[in-house]
Amino acid sequence: MTHFVKVARTDEIKPGQARLVDARGRQIALFNINGEFFATDNMCTHEQGSLAEGEISGHEVTCPLHGAKFDVRTGSVLGPPAYDDVACYSVRVMGTDIEVDVE
Repeated sequence: MTHFVKVARTDEIKPGQARLVDARGRQIALFNINGEFFATDNMCTHEQGSLAEGEISGHEVTCPLHGAKFDVRTGSVLGPPAYDDVACYSVRVMGTDIEVDVE
């Protein structure tokens, strides 16, 4: 069962940027990659750095604390020191609203 929650509007996050959003109490990093939106848990699995504050290059985000890298499409770890993936969430755009499935 899906539970999509509105978290932002498309004009609030420019391409190549991320934003920290709250979806039913979950802190989620929302990424705009060339007009396509992706969502992961905000906290790096290594030392809890904010991925919404990380550097974005293509579909990769780098944790600002120690440089762990993750694929924003899948949550997969791409580089240490993290070894565990971050959770990903389905995203849909309804008009200008961005919604994330948190269930």
